Amino acid sequence: MSLTLRTISREQHLAYIQSLPSASHCQVPAWADVKTEWRSENLGWFDRDGQIVGAGLVLYRQLPKIKRYLAYLPEGPVINWYAPNLDDWLQPMLAHLKQQGAFSVKMGPPVVIRRWDSAAIKSGIQDPDVKRLRDVEATHIEPRAFEVADRLRKMGWQQGEDGGAGFGDVQPRYVFQVPLANRSLEDVLKGFNQLWRRNIKKADKAGVEVVQGSYEDLAEWQRLYEITAVRDHFRPRPLSYFQRMWTVLNSEDPNRMRLYFARHNGVNLSAATMLVVGGHVWYSYGASDNIGREVRPSNAMQWRMLRDSYAMGATVYDLRGISDSLDENDHLFGLIQFKVGTGGEAVEYVGEWDFPLNKLLHKALDIYMSRR
Repeated sequence: MSLTLRTISREQHLAYIQSLPSASHCQVPAWADVKTEWRSENLGWFDRDGQIVGAGLVLYRQLPKIKRYLAYLPEGPVINWYAPNLDDWLQPMLAHLKQQGAFSVKMGPPVVIRRWDSAAIKSGIQDPDVKRLRDVEATHIEPRAFEVADRLRKMGWQQGEDGGAGFGDVQPRYVFQVPLANRSLEDVLKGFNQLWRRNIKKADKAGVEVVQGSYEDLAEWQRLYEITAVRDHFRPRPLSYFQRMWTVLNSEDPNRMRLYFARHNGVNLSAATMLVVGGHVWYSYGASDNIGREVRPSNAMQWRMLRDSYAMGATVYDLRGISDSLDENDHLFGLIQFKVGTGGEAVEYVGEWDFPLNKLLHKALDIYMSRR
């Protein structure tokens, strides 16, 4: 199969994404408008008949002082990763990016390597000798993913540093997902642990109400998000980031981004943003106040978001990044503990990969990034 690669229009790119069951939200054309500090390009792969068979959103970040770029395809490109001729897909991409002035390419193949169900994770948490998810026997292993990793290594790609829980610009290697395909809502609720089910009931009894917000409510979202940032010691993104995100994503597709609030007696206690691409739904950002936790607003909100995803025909509800630490003393442990209660599964991707087109500049970037 001979493939050609060329720059395509955003319209072509979007049409291709819309023809698929799903793709990462980081690979839709509008994501380029969210990441304004990067220059962007839409790439398309074409077969012999001129049909588009793959697409990629490339973000270019310029090196300080010189006209050379890091080319980044977050959770992409959207190609046939299991193709035996993976070289024929990636070589033209590298040649093209080099021509565009890239000194290094970073990509995140959307390829799942392992899955652990909730029971496996729980037994890992209870075992004092287990400190990490990878020490627990996986419930499902995808052998083809190991082949993909082998092929990439043979081509000269290097596995990037583990992104941990996916904070900052690096995409998470480990995520937590609730599968919805071929399950009834009743099954999904039955999969929740006792504490989650009890908390959902508690919120309901207390009269917690979950509502969808609009662009005008983003300032209220920001208030809760900044309270969360202080509590959890991270630097919050500005309100303008979420306003831009809302505007550009929803102008591409009116259902791409949603906002939810859980409120009690008219007071908003927690909030979340949700992203939708085809059958894949992500819980993207979450925020909560320091008050009103006893009425369990976050559980009520997640249950509503899950039900809405199900009603849309989603096949997976994705709670995004987790750390692979199962150590109760780890500050990120609470994250997996909260998410595992949904009865979903931990999912490991093959991670991010780098191809140094210019070894010297690639090394310089590594040093620069490690000092930041």
